[in-house]
Amino acid sequence: MSSSSGQSSSYDLSFKILLIGDSAVGKSSLIVSFISGSVEDIAPTIGVDFKLKLLTVGDKRLKLTIWDTAGQERFRTLTSSYYRGAQGIILAYDVTRRETFTNLSEVWSKEVELYSTNQDCVKMLVGNKVDRESERAVSTEEGLALAKEFGCLFFECSAKTRENVDKCFEELTQKIMEVPSLLEEGSILVKRNILKQRQEPQTSQDSGCCF
Repeated sequence: MSSSSGQSSSYDLSFKILLIGDSAVGKSSLIVSFISGSVEDIAPTIGVDFKLKLLTVGDKRLKLTIWDTAGQERFRTLTSSYYRGAQGIILAYDVTRRETFTNLSEVWSKEVELYSTNQDCVKMLVGNKVDRESERAVSTEEGLALAKEFGCLFFECSAKTRENVDKCFEELTQKIMEVPSLLEEGSILVKRNILKQRQEPQTSQDSGCCF
């Protein structure tokens, strides 16, 4: 599996992945680590943001649109609509803060049930910040048990050291591609985009018009 963070219209499949979880669990850092391979401190997300990542899986070229949501409750109604059409959802928590793990059951799994429009959507539980092992408040076994209860994939990783970061996104993508209905959706999204590009009027650079 190879990857690129550049943008291109030359791809075979397009998938939407959504990251949810409490504020400051490292959702934005996980995305930046995956997209650019860099490790940096990220300011809290305000509302919703997204990043693009191009991957090649086998002979298929993929575009991932990865949506990053704010964990604060005041943004909850704003982000609810972004569950729509997601083929993959990552429920993230901080292994050093037990309340972020507890809230997966009390808040976030309920939000998925309420707002996710895709019954075949692939879900993954991700415990971040394993580089701070001495501060760990949630065991790997607890994470595995909750993932089993939710019917989710499971990974522990560190956005800071990049441990397992690529693996968690790549594994999620692989699983999405194994679901026929999601594979079909990914293909339809590409066809719609191509059609839209063809329908958009081509404006001349020297027409003197602005839009």
